[in-house]
Amino acid sequence: MVEPGDPAALEAFDGLSALEVWELLQTGTPRVERWAARLASTNPERDLERAQAVGGRFVIPGDDEWPEQIEVLAHAGQQARRGGVPFGIWVRGEANLRQALAKSVAVVGSRACSSYGEHAAAELAAGLADNEVTVVSGGAYGIDAAAHRGALAAAGLTIAVLACGVDVSYPKRNTALFDRIAAEGLIVSELPPGCSPTKLRFLARNRLIAAGTLGTLVVEAAVRSGALNSAGWAEQCGRAVLAVPGPITSRMSEGAHLLVRERNALLVTSIADILEAISPLGTALTSYPHAPDEPTDGFDLEVRRTLDAVPVLRPVPTLRIAVTAGLDAETVKECLETLADADLVEQLPAGWRLSPTHRRALGGT
Repeated sequence: MVEPGDPAALEAFDGLSALEVWELLQTGTPRVERWAARLASTNPERDLERAQAVGGRFVIPGDDEWPEQIEVLAHAGQQARRGGVPFGIWVRGEANLRQALAKSVAVVGSRACSSYGEHAAAELAAGLADNEVTVVSGGAYGIDAAAHRGALAAAGLTIAVLACGVDVSYPKRNTALFDRIAAEGLIVSELPPGCSPTKLRFLARNRLIAAGTLGTLVVEAAVRSGALNSAGWAEQCGRAVLAVPGPITSRMSEGAHLLVRERNALLVTSIADILEAISPLGTALTSYPHAPDEPTDGFDLEVRRTLDAVPVLRPVPTLRIAVTAGLDAETVKECLETLADADLVEQLPAGWRLSPTHRRALGGT
């Protein structure tokens, strides 16, 4: 009877249990008139039967698989006129919802994504699945679908949180994907079976995606998008906010770049970055990327200057190398001996040149 996250309902029913709310709605008192229009068409028994027909169930607080972390929504405020903890969650699939969400990351983004964004979402989702992290998304076209498919391809667990009933395939072209998610993962919704999506229901759905996971990863998003709404909920719930960088020429990456530049999101380029962000402080730490070690890294400046002055193929005498390097002949002679011991140069009757091993390492003949 009540729309998910309805702020008017949150105020009117503050402090009441679900059963007390149901009884109040049936009294017809003036302060609940706005919801009375749905009373005649509300049939809880029918909803349960429809859910069971597709392998679904209704999970409420206190149940074994109720994910307690979503109760942070009681203190997370509102966004886009939505908020609050759901009275219950419809779940379709065999997995335990609480256990599936215990180590999970939301992967969200634009429906009209680029091939780059689609590839990044699928690869990162597959990598998360390989690390036994549940991938949560919204089942939409674009980034959402790519994330679900990436997790499934890696034989991982994925959850689709819908803005419609768990028995409704929206968008319709993702029906096969939803069937596979229901068979291998979970389909979740705050709305009863048979309900169709609306704009406000999508916005209400986003708060569950953010609150139920350890972090929200935005792969691609426009400046005004549902993905940024999910990121906002993650911020308000105290969850990690992550963003994948994209081309500076791409409108679909503007939202991700905005999150990094102005909202302190963590820039993500690898699975290691995500795992560090969602792990307890001080664990799963990643190191900064660095270039491969070079053979000359341990040498002092004079040795490196000498090596730079040695020709690749045509040998030259020591004095010629000293002039090129700007060093005295005695110093260059010692440096050449050091380089020869490291198999970086070789001495021929006509003088010195780079060794065959070093030439091959440099891509020469």
